[in-house]
Amino acid sequence: MVKNVSEMTYAPVTPDNAKNIVIIGAGGIVSGTHLPAYKIADYPVKAIYDIDFEKAKKVAQENDIPNVFETLEEIIDFGVKNDAVFDIAVPASVLGDILENIPEGSAVLMQKPMGENIEQADRIMKICREKKLTAGVNFQLRQAPYMIAARKLIEDGVIGEIVDIDWRVVELHPWYLWSFLFGLPRMEILYHSIHYIDAIRSIIGDPDKVFSKTMPHPKMENLSQTRTSIIMDYGNTIRVNLHINHCHDYALDYQESTLKIEGLKGAIRITLGLILDYPAGRPDKLEYITDDGKGWREVEIQGSWFPEAFIGTMGGLMKKIEDPDYNYMNSIDEAYKTMCVVESCYESNEIGGLKVKY
Repeated sequence: MVKNVSEMTYAPVTPDNAKNIVIIGAGGIVSGTHLPAYKIADYPVKAIYDIDFEKAKKVAQENDIPNVFETLEEIIDFGVKNDAVFDIAVPASVLGDILENIPEGSAVLMQKPMGENIEQADRIMKICREKKLTAGVNFQLRQAPYMIAARKLIEDGVIGEIVDIDWRVVELHPWYLWSFLFGLPRMEILYHSIHYIDAIRSIIGDPDKVFSKTMPHPKMENLSQTRTSIIMDYGNTIRVNLHINHCHDYALDYQESTLKIEGLKGAIRITLGLILDYPAGRPDKLEYITDDGKGWREVEIQGSWFPEAFIGTMGGLMKKIEDPDYNYMNSIDEAYKTMCVVESCYESNEIGGLKVKY
């Protein structure tokens, strides 16, 4: 972990003047990523609330948060009085209920996903528009330093026109860390591969179609899906494939967590170390090659997905508050498009493939 944002070569965006933050929810994602990121960025966290008051109090004590509240009404009132951003990290199914209580004109950052299905996403969008909320969703992988660096290489034309994107994940994921996932009808794409879908969208925009198959594993029958294959269809020039297997229970030697982007003049390869032997992880690595004959070169990167990417999702929201014309890449509108792709993946999974005629 880097000590401050200024140390980062490809740093997520930060505001000119950080606003106060109040946090609704005190789960592991808050203590493990939100709060460490905000500490690096020097974002002032003023209060926290959770339905489990003792858990909220413990997180507050461990992170020097000065105020802990026992009710949602109390922390909302405090947030309004202190001109704070509401950082909402609760189960996706109750996001809409929380938003109903947020005052008109407030600034809100929601933990992903944007609801558990497109109907919930529609409700969340409707509330945000009716209340004129400045809102974002915490699809933070697109704000990871290596993703920022990759987009910079692409924008600078280093690898030329993109023609191929391949995302491979082969590892044994510790799903037991998130007990709420067990029994959900939608799991792998909604809570994991959604990150990859969103990050790809941040590079090449919206696909026209998707083809998807997501399934469980006989050794993990309590989880609805743990393996997924997705084709994101961008026409006849760009091939985009996702190969996801969270059940590789055969040592660490051949685990994979790799994004490969090919252009007409070169290629980029990113190793997302966090996913390898999660949550301990391994080092990240970003390399690129061009047609100049010099071979693969490594780009120096400071910071990673956890926790540094969380700086940008909140920082961009604060920047949007400062400048309404700022193009906030984690906006509610942008997140909704990712939810549309996810919904189409599940619909494709239900429709199934074309029957082979022998």
